Amino acid sequence: MPHEPQPQPLDELDAEAVRTWSSLALAALDRAREDIDAINVYPVADADTGTNLYLTAESADRALDAAGAAASLGQAVRAWAHGALIGARGNSGTILAQLLRGVADVLDDEPAGRGQDRLLAQALTRAAQEAYEAVAHPVEGTMLTVAAAAARAAETAAEAAGTAAGSVADVARAAYEGARAALADTPGQLAELGRAGVVDAGGCGLVAVLGALWQALSGQEPAAEAVRGRAVSVPQQQRPCDAHEEHGGPAYEVVYLLEAAQEAVAALRGRLDGLGDSLVVVGGDRLWNVHVHVDDPGAAVEAGVVAGRPHRIRITHFGDERRRAARGERAQRAVVAVVPGEGLAGLCAEAGATTVLTPPGRAPDPGELVDAVRRAHAREVVLLPGGADQRAVAAAAAERARAEGVRVAVIPTRSAVQGLAALAVHDPEATFDEDVVAMTAAAGATRYAELAVAERQSFTSAGICQAGDVLGLIDGDVAVIGSGLADTAEAVLERMLGSGGELVTLVLGPEAPDALADRLEAYVQHGHLAVDTVVYRGGRHSAPLLIGVE
Repeated sequence: MPHEPQPQPLDELDAEAVRTWSSLALAALDRAREDIDAINVYPVADADTGTNLYLTAESADRALDAAGAAASLGQAVRAWAHGALIGARGNSGTILAQLLRGVADVLDDEPAGRGQDRLLAQALTRAAQEAYEAVAHPVEGTMLTVAAAAARAAETAAEAAGTAAGSVADVARAAYEGARAALADTPGQLAELGRAGVVDAGGCGLVAVLGALWQALSGQEPAAEAVRGRAVSVPQQQRPCDAHEEHGGPAYEVVYLLEAAQEAVAALRGRLDGLGDSLVVVGGDRLWNVHVHVDDPGAAVEAGVVAGRPHRIRITHFGDERRRAARGERAQRAVVAVVPGEGLAGLCAEAGATTVLTPPGRAPDPGELVDAVRRAHAREVVLLPGGADQRAVAAAAAERARAEGVRVAVIPTRSAVQGLAALAVHDPEATFDEDVVAMTAAAGATRYAELAVAERQSFTSAGICQAGDVLGLIDGDVAVIGSGLADTAEAVLERMLGSGGELVTLVLGPEAPDALADRLEAYVQHGHLAVDTVVYRGGRHSAPLLIGVE
């Protein structure tokens, strides 16, 4: 449970007030997140809006705390907004990050001659404007509508004070009450909400955040029902899990941080808008958070590559989430897989896994894996690390997830192909222990190899290699040194199949030609008639060639 300060009336908009606001907002979202998850209908009924808002606020609060107690108001709000940007989760969290950025754009300036009541009203107005601009196709009846209503109410309250010094707490209260009223109207503005008999989930979270603002400045606690997803009555006979039909939209959610110039992002918006929906791009100063729902996740990431440098890429398949949300269920078991290529991420997502995309040479942060476990929405999680160097990180993430009440097992995979083998035998209907044993056995029974190009002359277990040589690593050790990818791959296959095998898995890197797969399939068929071969495209970030032999 987040630390929640005791409400003390401040009525002054300074760095201390921002820190108190952040702590109270995090605590309010923590209390409300299950209720908000339960009413999550739009844009996708995947039961995670409350959790996404909480995780975004948690990231923002950590960044604010790291700024230190000596930070000025401007430094505090900038740190807060930056933390939300880098930790934004889902559609709602991304919009919340832009709202905080809009607040920071005004409070970081503080021009002389403005009363604090007027300053806060203008900050909330800028926040709503920037949030609308960040969403490709704004829809009324969402948290955007709630933000705009809060801003209007704040402006009205500030203007009512005239030239006299008004109370900043009064403006905060007006914003909060305006947001509550707007939230109550959302079922009549958005058909999906009306059919389900619920208010907008993202708007409900924003009401909690604005209630925390009023509490920070006034010391008065908002009504409990207003910050727990029940700002209006919801007909119990028509809960969203019963009323919402299977969503027919794109199959994947793609989220990444992007380092790019402003003009490149403008072109990126156009490309992504043509690929899918729910497009939100927030940020500035060359750092952006990109969120979109698409059917082709590789194309969405590739658009980011054209624009700049994407990282912290997360790809989530909606199928299982939608089915669970439609039944009102939390999954009993899920798989979280760390993968080194976009194609593999899509492949694992299609198989039902929640994926964490990690380029070769970079281990994921434990926090990234914990976030993935949370996104999986399951009581039990099987975690597949991408390689031997990532197992310690996976173990640390598993410990943190267990502390949150999730049962987690780490399969000791040392290669992506072992992860594929484990995922192929995953059986959610088996007991947890039986499933873990079967997946571990499948991974252990899969020999793995990787082809790489030597960057410099060096000594290896197979002799001295020169820069540009193709290295064939079997089970982590250099076994073959060759001059060409195809010849080296054949030599590696011959060694691996010498001790038998039933299935060869080939994962081709982004530069590998289709002809390579044809040649290697023919090679296996010619020398080992009983061995089947499957071929996948690893996509960007994957090694030139991965080989698995089961």
